[in-house]
Amino acid sequence: MTGLTLALGIGAAVVLVAVLAVRVSVRLGLPSLLLYLGIGVAIGEAGLGIRFDDAQLTQALGLAALVLILTEGGLTTRWSDVRLSMGIGIALSTVAVAVSIGVTAAGLHFILGLDWKQAVLWGSVLASTDAAAVFSVLRGLGVSKRVVGSLELESGFNDAPSYIAVVVLSTATTIDWVFPLLAVYELAAGALIGVGLGWIGGLILRRVALPATGLYPLATVAVCVVAFSTGQLAHASGLLATYVAGLVLGNSQLPHRADTLSFAEGLGWLSQIGLFVLLGLFASPARLLDSVVPGLVAAAVLLLLARPLSVFLSLLPFRVPWREQVFLSWAGLRGAVPIVLAMIPLSEDLPGARNLVDAVFVLVIVLTLVQGGTLPLVARTLGLSKGAQSKHVEVDSAPLDELGAELIQVKIPEGSKLHGVYLTELRLPPGATVSLVTRDDAAFTPEPTTRLQIHDHILVVTTRQARDATERRIRAIDRAGRHARWRGEHGD
Repeated sequence: MTGLTLALGIGAAVVLVAVLAVRVSVRLGLPSLLLYLGIGVAIGEAGLGIRFDDAQLTQALGLAALVLILTEGGLTTRWSDVRLSMGIGIALSTVAVAVSIGVTAAGLHFILGLDWKQAVLWGSVLASTDAAAVFSVLRGLGVSKRVVGSLELESGFNDAPSYIAVVVLSTATTIDWVFPLLAVYELAAGALIGVGLGWIGGLILRRVALPATGLYPLATVAVCVVAFSTGQLAHASGLLATYVAGLVLGNSQLPHRADTLSFAEGLGWLSQIGLFVLLGLFASPARLLDSVVPGLVAAAVLLLLARPLSVFLSLLPFRVPWREQVFLSWAGLRGAVPIVLAMIPLSEDLPGARNLVDAVFVLVIVLTLVQGGTLPLVARTLGLSKGAQSKHVEVDSAPLDELGAELIQVKIPEGSKLHGVYLTELRLPPGATVSLVTRDDAAFTPEPTTRLQIHDHILVVTTRQARDATERRIRAIDRAGRHARWRGEHGD
């Protein structure tokens, strides 16, 4: 019990310090993951003296954290924001990964003298962008939805092909022509499993009235974790299944959506904190000094050659302006994912695996400082930063099981075209009515002449049959105003 008490106390203290570190990182302009790594190093063998060097456990815990991070990323990604970027995102997460592996491997083979198999392994480990870094950094830059959507889809999708390549290179004695076919099967099957389980999970959650609001977020996250397990057991890509399941669920009009997304966001932060602190605890500062040169060389090859070439070649079929291509090249953020992937060959005791892990640590620190710290400046220099953008209207729903009805909660944000619309101009479908409006902390029953305002909270009671049409109508007016139908906006 004493050991458990100490572990819980130390864990809680680390989380509190890490939460406060987010505020410090914002003030200093540094990505928070560096501070998390620093916390791990501070309590490790070079600091408080806690020794931790279990590569297999680090890999297992890191993969579990990555599953939860991808879950949060999928749930919080809006399909309306990324659907136009789907082709670009898929190209960046497949073609660009292959090009990046090849260019990085060639560069490290000729510069560092690595044999070809080892060089390709290094390229595979470094090919994946980091979902946690992308989701946390890009959404606040004010860059166009197409660019952010492309990078979000890339970071959600490209973990899977990189993971497959690293596992095959770490465990297989020979690589033959079957490998590309295996990779295609794993990716396709993982995507189908994610779509299927996400759709079924959303259907069940919308139809079942659970006894407590807090059960909906738990059930939603559980569906995504089940998608990962199902994918792995089917010898498909569990990581891709997780992200796709989250994407489907997050865009399927979940009950208590706001609570679910808030829970997923908190779980994602906890996973990031735990993962980076764990990786910092695993690192050995004395040993990292010997890997500074290989890490810097790998970082230079990746940043200056592999990433730009992979972006340029993968986007040839698309008409992407050169400014956006430059930004996409610079925004290929690396974080915990390459370190977790590097643990796989170390767990298999491959020659040179320890050097790979140490070099990846150096690379992640350097690229996080160089890329993460300069990303806002690059966006402004290229003329891609548009400042703060209006938020989507917040629409949340909850089933009223005994009444056979639905309660929809709407929060009107800054920039919404619902502002100034009279209640009669909403023209909600039959079976739906606005029952309550909360304004300036005061609630009142609205009249037909009530005019909506920014920051209003409104409650809409609707039959189950009219719920979907009601939500679409509210979203349509939010985007295009009272004349949404004349402008061809239907809220889809």
